[in-house]
Amino acid sequence: MRIVLVVVLAVLAALPPLTSAQAPPIRIGFASAMSGPAAITGEGVKWGGTLAVEEINAKGGVMGKKISPVVVDPASNWDLFAEKAKQLLLQDKVSVVFGCWTSVSRKSVLPVFENNNGLLFYPVQYEGEECSKNVFYTGATPNQQLVPGAEYLMSKEGGSYKKFYLLGTDYVFPRTANKILRAFLVAKGVPKENIEEEYTPFSHQDYQTIVGKIKRFSSGGGACVLSTINGDSNVPFYKEFANQGLRSENAPIMAYSVAEDELRGMDTSALVGHLAAWNYFQSVENAANKKFVNAFKE
Repeated sequence: MRIVLVVVLAVLAALPPLTSAQAPPIRIGFASAMSGPAAITGEGVKWGGTLAVEEINAKGGVMGKKISPVVVDPASNWDLFAEKAKQLLLQDKVSVVFGCWTSVSRKSVLPVFENNNGLLFYPVQYEGEECSKNVFYTGATPNQQLVPGAEYLMSKEGGSYKKFYLLGTDYVFPRTANKILRAFLVAKGVPKENIEEEYTPFSHQDYQTIVGKIKRFSSGGGACVLSTINGDSNVPFYKEFANQGLRSENAPIMAYSVAEDELRGMDTSALVGHLAAWNYFQSVENAANKKFVNAFKE
């Protein structure tokens, strides 16, 4: 998100210059859930974005003008996302909005941005099957994340797995992702009876029955889980997985919606050997990333 924000502001800087007396600070919006089940990731979006604003302002801003962030909390309420987006565009008069962390929130705000010719930068992976001139989709598409993750598990290096349990949160991204994954697996010769698919609501906490199903599904060996569980439900899922004696050696989980924000709330003993496919991790080893991570943590 920080890189994208810099790019957008560079574009703004190319516009004809105005004196500070003629124009107010550049206002930009952040709209991500900072309460409710999606807050586990929404907080990171806010802090990453405001860090970028602070760094740019410290260097003099854009065209001599400071950037002024306007932060709203739609509180994991998908309908409220549309209301907050309209507020940012029409009342707060922001130039651009960064936010939404789920496809369902993006779908909710899409008509608002299209009807009012606003600009949204969507910072997370998305399922494809949508293209709008009012949205920049900056995260991974299925061929960049979903398919490589499944291919790895099917490879000799990844364990040559032949049975796949597709488990996700019940909304747009997981259902479309699993539609794509199922088609990919079948095209690769995986029998349909070797593919199971199941969904749980947002903020689901009781995974005892589902993990029991996975345990039976994997009892003959060669099985893995492709997880599109989103938000705080990941914590009880991994805990129950370990409680029932399942380990990465007999049924590895490939997570498509887990990064550092989710991992911080988990017992690491339940995570050993499991996998994740993601755009970015803080552990990337280079000087620029170390500088960013230190600033972000501070």
